[in-house]
Amino acid sequence: MERARSDREHAVARVGDLADGEMKQVDAGDTPVLLVRRDGAFYALGATCTHFGASLADGLLIGDRVHCPWHKTCFRVTDGAVAEPPALNDLPRFSVRVDGETVLVSLPDPAPDEAVPTMVAPEPARDPRTFVIVGAGGAGNAAAETLRREGFVGRILLVGLEDRPPYDRTKLSKQYLGGQQGEDKLPLRARGFYPEHGIERETRRVETIDARAKTVVFADGQSLAYDALLLATGGTPRRLDVPGAELANVFTLRTPDDAGAIIAAAHEGAKAVVVGDSYIGLETAASLTNRELQVTLVGRSPVPLAKTLGEPVGAIFRRLHESKGVTFRPSSEVARIEGDGAVSAVVLESGERLEADLVLVGIGVTPATGMLRGVDLADDGGVPVDAQLRAADGLWAAGDVAAFPDPRAGDRIRVEHWRLAEQHGKVAALNMLGRGVPYEAVPYFWTNQFGARLDYAGHAGQYDDLIVDGDLEAPEFVAYYVRGGRAVAAAGMKRDKQMIAFIDLLARDAVPAPVELRAGVDLVARLRGLAEDRVVAD
Repeated sequence: MERARSDREHAVARVGDLADGEMKQVDAGDTPVLLVRRDGAFYALGATCTHFGASLADGLLIGDRVHCPWHKTCFRVTDGAVAEPPALNDLPRFSVRVDGETVLVSLPDPAPDEAVPTMVAPEPARDPRTFVIVGAGGAGNAAAETLRREGFVGRILLVGLEDRPPYDRTKLSKQYLGGQQGEDKLPLRARGFYPEHGIERETRRVETIDARAKTVVFADGQSLAYDALLLATGGTPRRLDVPGAELANVFTLRTPDDAGAIIAAAHEGAKAVVVGDSYIGLETAASLTNRELQVTLVGRSPVPLAKTLGEPVGAIFRRLHESKGVTFRPSSEVARIEGDGAVSAVVLESGERLEADLVLVGIGVTPATGMLRGVDLADDGGVPVDAQLRAADGLWAAGDVAAFPDPRAGDRIRVEHWRLAEQHGKVAALNMLGRGVPYEAVPYFWTNQFGARLDYAGHAGQYDDLIVDGDLEAPEFVAYYVRGGRAVAAAGMKRDKQMIAFIDLLARDAVPAPVELRAGVDLVARLRGLAEDRVVAD
C-alpha cells in the first residue's frame, strides 16, 4: 500500500544567515535542502543535481539560475526547472515562509529527489501535424520531451535503430565499460515513459529523407510525409582500414551491444590494444584498466589530446594513465592486425608487434547523414544549418551531424558532445514550433578518466596562446585558449566555480583580457560584478 503523504514544517535558518544572491545547503529534518535568497525572497529546492547527484551548494548561483559543479546543468531558482542539460528532471521545490527571523520549509513525507516535468497529452484532432525525429539519442530525446513540455499536441514519431529506450551514451566508455554501473543505469527514461506521453518510438532504418518532398522512406519501402523533421542521427564509428580489421574481437564502441561484446571479451589479465588517443580512446583505456586488463594505447600524437588541449594539458592524461599501468605507443600507426579468426596481435608500422586478446578502435566518427536528399552536405558529411538549426524548409539538424554557426568563432563548427546535442535538441524543437530561437549557448563537455574529471568550454580550434592559471602537476588549474587576442575556450580540473564563471562570461562576451587572465583575475568575482538581471545563455 502506498504511504500517505503529509507535510511537515522545519526551521532551517535565520533570515540573516543568507545574504541576497546567496545559497547554502540546510537540513530540513533528515532531508538536505538548497536554500536560496534572491531579490529578498527565499526559495527551497532539492539539494542535489538530478543528473548525477552533485551537491548544488558546491556550484554557483548566477542570477536566477543554480549551476551544477560537475556537468554544468543549471536550474531555475523560481521553480526548479531545468534550464540547461544534461539533467532531464527538475528539482523539487518546497514551500517556504518566514516567521519573524526564522526561515521555515515545508516538506512532504517522503520528500521527492526530483520532479518529472509536466508534459501535454497528444490531441491529434486539435493538431493533425506529424513531427518526425530521426535518431533516438540525446538530441532526439531532448527534442521529443521539449515538444511535449512546450505544448505540442500533434503526433511525435521518434525513430531509432535500436530496440531500446534512448540511453546515456556518455556512460558507455566510462561507468558501464569500467564496471561501476550496469546496463540498467543507461536508459534516459523508463520504457513506459514514451507511450505515457504520446511519443511513438519505432525501431526502423531510414533509407531516404527527401527534404524537398518532405517525406521519409524506410528500408522496408514504406514512406511517411512529415510537417517537420529533426535529423539527429549522430555518427558512425570510423574503422581501421588495414589488413585484419575484420577479425573477431576488433571492436568499436557506440552502442550498449558494442560495450557488452567488449566486456564479454575483457577477462581479467587479457591484453587490450586501444587505437586512438582521443577522449574515447583514453576513456576506454581507463575503463579496461579498471577491469584489470593490460592496456596498450596506440596514438598518432606524441602527447594525447595535444591537438585540442595543447601538450602541457594533454601530458596530464599520459602521466595519469601511465601511473595506472597503461603503456603508450605515441606517434604510431597500425600496419595490420594478425590472428586466426580472432585477433592475436597488432603490428605497428615500425614493425613492433603488440600481443592482443582484443582491440578497441577509437578514431572518431563520421556523421550519419547518407540518407539525406535535397540538402548540400559539408565536406565532412555534416549538415549546414542556420542559427535556428534549420537545414531546409521544415527540416532541422541537431547534435553530431549539425554544422552550426558559432557566434564567437564567426564560422560554422560541428561539435560531437553530449550536452551540446541535448541543447540542440531543445532549440530545434522550439523552432519546429515556430519560436525563432537561435542556438547561442557555449559548447561544453567533460571527460572522466580514473576518477579525474576535466571540463572544456568554448571552441578554440586553432589558438595562438595558452594561459595556465594553477598547477598542472597537481593537477588543479584552468587553461585558457587565446585566439586573436581573446580567450575563446578553457579547460579546467578541480576549478568548478571558475569554469562555470568562464562559461557565463563567454556567453556574455565579457571574458577578461589575456593580460588579466595571466595575472589570475577572479572570474567569479568579475561575474558577480556584472548586472545580475541580464539574461544568461548558458
